[in-house]
Amino acid sequence: MALESRITQEEIKKEPEKPIDREKTCPLLLRVFTTNSGRHHRPDEFARGNVPSSELQIYTWMDATLKELTSLVKEVYPEARKKGTHFSFNIVYPDPRGKMYRLKDIGSTVSGRKGTDDSLTLQSQRFQIGDYLDIAITPPNRAPPLNTRMRPF
Repeated sequence: MALESRITQEEIKKEPEKPIDREKTCPLLLRVFTTNSGRHHRPDEFARGNVPSSELQIYTWMDATLKELTSLVKEVYPEARKKGTHFSFNIVYPDPRGKMYRLKDIGSTVSGRKGTDDSLTLQSQRFQIGDYLDIAITPPNRAPPLNTRMRPF
């Protein structure tokens, strides 16, 4: 008889994270792919060893927050520094059943505003070393994409 574990997103976030000593722990290489269109890359853009051309390589730790990653992206893309710019984060991971990739929405941040997802970490969202991060950047003069989940405050 097989047992299934049902863990909700809230339960995942409530799990205590092991503190990471950034002085003693080697950082990981995070491969980040961005778009300025407000939409994420398609999973097939990562297929067959290919990746989109808009790659940033960031050295960071598993306890990096979405807000911290937003700040690092804004250092590279000055146009993303405008107040109200929306950042939507997806983990891109290989499908264990095939040669495809899957995308998992893990949260969003807004430049110049505090939000409920700001303190989410890679670790809390089940990021694994070797996964990619895909960030859809939406300028402040355009509405965020409809597929972005909104959380009540």
